[in-house]
Amino acid sequence: MGNPVLDVRTLNRTLLERQMLLRRAATDSQTAVTRLMGLQSQVPTSPYAGLWTRLEDFDFAEPGELLTKRTLVRLVTMRGTVHLMTAADALQLRPWVQPVLDRGLRSSPWAPGLSGVDLAPVLALGRELLREQPMTPGELRAAFAARWPDADAEALAQALRVGVPLVQVPPRGVWGASGGVRYAALEDWVGRPLAEGPDGPFVPDLVRRYLAAFGPATPADMQKWSGRTGLKKAFTALDLRTYTSADDGRVLYDLPDAVLTDAATEVPARFVADFDNLLLSHADRTRILAPADKTRVISVNGLVSGTILVDGFVGGTWQFDRKTGAAQGRAAVVVRPFAPLAPADRDALEAEGARLLAAAHPGLGHDVRFAAPAER
Repeated sequence: MGNPVLDVRTLNRTLLERQMLLRRAATDSQTAVTRLMGLQSQVPTSPYAGLWTRLEDFDFAEPGELLTKRTLVRLVTMRGTVHLMTAADALQLRPWVQPVLDRGLRSSPWAPGLSGVDLAPVLALGRELLREQPMTPGELRAAFAARWPDADAEALAQALRVGVPLVQVPPRGVWGASGGVRYAALEDWVGRPLAEGPDGPFVPDLVRRYLAAFGPATPADMQKWSGRTGLKKAFTALDLRTYTSADDGRVLYDLPDAVLTDAATEVPARFVADFDNLLLSHADRTRILAPADKTRVISVNGLVSGTILVDGFVGGTWQFDRKTGAAQGRAAVVVRPFAPLAPADRDALEAEGARLLAAAHPGLGHDVRFAAPAER
């Protein structure tokens, strides 16, 4: 007998269940961040809305407290982008994605400035400086320029960011706080060593955890999530259950005891954060985002809008209104659907938006506004 066939709605509902988007989970931020294997934090505050929409009684102060306690950290990992993750995961995932970062540096605009440069003393100096105190990118550039006046100081700073795992220390990333980027070395910041090498014994566990959060999926899907290549061998070496995608016949892998979610399961209105990995972790996004709508959500330079879910699929975008703030005594979200909303969907999104504003901006007046449907 062949593999069981999975349709797109089953994949959609199963993904939403594993992402804690069918019903809010009664757990804390640390547990949720672990389960999700990190949340993209290119915009420092994006994970806050991402956690709020997934967790019961989420407190916008909690992730900042965990960052300050060094239980959570923000650093460059999957796909060469900044993620919020637990310190334990950072120590493992950062070495695993090191080949991705090295490859990106070699093809970056900084590569010419690094041609012929011995990076060992550069990285050693960077580690030494950061062991004394966190430093800004500008301070690091100045230190490199003083030591190597004929070198490209910006390229050296970028090489340090790639070659040494650097966390962006608080108050950067703390909700309601302001602060520019200041770096510390991950191992020094959390007081624990990195995992050894990019292909250690932890890799099978990473595959299982990816499937628990994003499966059923293909090796190409995990590659999209991480940036790592050559993952098929890691999948086929495990005792995994296989399915066939009804859409294109691809083989999908899953944990042997993982439960699929009924395709008929109702999905509540949801506000998904900008840069959320829900949209960035599959080579084939059709289980959550229609191909025709991709360019309305993900820009050519990689900006990813916050999205609304209508019947479990991306049905539009949303954002906090940056022109309305505490100075005016009000906070707002603006919803831009892709098509006219049914009255029940509009009412549900309006109520959900009001709850988001009450949690994110207590004490202010709140407005949920609906813009005209966006054109393709």
